[in-house]
Amino acid sequence: MTTDQSIRHPAGQPARRAVLFGLAAAPLALALDPAPAEAAGGPGRNYLVPQPRPGQFPTQPTTPKHELRAMWVSVVANIDWPSKPGLPAAQQQAELIDWLELAVQQRHNAVMLQVRPTADALWPSPYEPWSAWLTGKQGADPGYDPLAFAVAEAHKRNLELHAWFNPFRVAMTEDPATLIPSHPARRHPDWAIPYGGKLYYNPGEPEVRRFVEDAIMDAVSRYDIDAVHFDDYFYPYPVAGKPFPDDASYARYGAGQSLADWRRSNITSLITELGQRIKSAKPLVQFGISPFAVWRNKATDPRGSDTTAGAQTYDDLYADTRDWVHRELIDYIAPQVYWSIGFTAADYAKVTDWWAKTTAGRQVHLYIGQATYKVNANADPNWSDPQELSSHLQFNTGYPQVQGNIYFSAVSVRTDALGATSLLNRTWYTRPALLPASTWLKSQPPAPIRALKRSGPGGATLRWRAGSADTAHFAIYRIPLSDKHARATSENLADAADLLAVIPRDGATAAWTDPAPTGTSPVAYVVSAVDRAGNESAGVAVN
Repeated sequence: MTTDQSIRHPAGQPARRAVLFGLAAAPLALALDPAPAEAAGGPGRNYLVPQPRPGQFPTQPTTPKHELRAMWVSVVANIDWPSKPGLPAAQQQAELIDWLELAVQQRHNAVMLQVRPTADALWPSPYEPWSAWLTGKQGADPGYDPLAFAVAEAHKRNLELHAWFNPFRVAMTEDPATLIPSHPARRHPDWAIPYGGKLYYNPGEPEVRRFVEDAIMDAVSRYDIDAVHFDDYFYPYPVAGKPFPDDASYARYGAGQSLADWRRSNITSLITELGQRIKSAKPLVQFGISPFAVWRNKATDPRGSDTTAGAQTYDDLYADTRDWVHRELIDYIAPQVYWSIGFTAADYAKVTDWWAKTTAGRQVHLYIGQATYKVNANADPNWSDPQELSSHLQFNTGYPQVQGNIYFSAVSVRTDALGATSLLNRTWYTRPALLPASTWLKSQPPAPIRALKRSGPGGATLRWRAGSADTAHFAIYRIPLSDKHARATSENLADAADLLAVIPRDGATAAWTDPAPTGTSPVAYVVSAVDRAGNESAGVAVN
């Protein structure tokens, strides 16, 4: 990740609304609720609560129902995990569990875990060696499979695991001799280029791109990851006065293109081919990218953002992120908008507005990368205000395209400088949230649950059966009622104000106990099924 204002909800701008999906459920309602349609819901009876149509009911911006909330867990240089190389396997596992528990405490629903930081692997890869960030020695077996462990522990906590790969960075030094002799960059020295103090695979070599894809696809095919995630590193950030030395590759493969266009075509080829291979192997695994947030400055290109950033992804990293969104080559984009609101060179408000317009109408989710690491640690005085991060989420509510946030990085989330993260959580993360639905991956929701029953003291324990095999999670709501004969309605499901929990499916039957039941106050519990693409079924209620 690269390291490189306060505003309230703008007047007249609509609050963010959850994207909900309705269900024509009348036949199912008759099967689930034997009472006549006009009868009130009585205690113990099941009845169907259809999901509302988008925009059908007003919602609260502080309790969105569909929103990605995540943090990056960096492995390179042991930024976040493990805390240092060479720890025993049990201690590494305990530290990773602590990070996942932190995510749960924050009411996050995903984690971006770095699994290929420097042309290495956090799993037993046939392509690349074990990462030295684990053991202190490249190629040394850590004594367990970190990726398998991470996937299992994340899913146990109902967190998506987005496996974060760096495609071309090989080493944090220019010297290939720091790699073990069997490393692919040692066996194919023509693949690697030293530049700017690091060693990189050459994106201009077709063999390299195919190898990178193969290494990533090994993890996709063998592990139950939820997404493949890239950050901002493609071609390296330029070093002043030092061109990237890929002349020989350009002479072989340039085919009459300008050097810049050829480099961009190399990166776009990787994105296109890898995306196709991911979907061919596992259609519901997403492909997401978190680029440096400025595609091009407006002074360079009138289609660009109103910024004067020192780097532009199109021109300097050769990553045409705008094109990837317009062609829907990826499932989500999470630009690293690591600036404050009002920052002169790159204003958070202006950059976010540009991305909202760029993604509008596209089948690509927009999430925003947030610079938690800058709080109370940056020359920009706005980052000394504990409200700065919260003001970003406030600004986002004016843009329905913005569907979530990712925080860099885990150690900064835990540090909670100035109490800024705690303030953000108290304001914006008081309820759980479902992930945004990726309807282009799967359009139909799972079947509603079956046989919902209440039992135990105060009827606080719920039991039910899954309605279809594509159910991955269950959403549980507790709806206050005016009296015991009232019913939950679709309006109660319009946002997350009454959402108590989202739990993973574990078998054909499920059970859950309300940790804080309401005693004798009349309530309806509503349980819905959610599939891996985020589609939600109609709710089934019991009073």
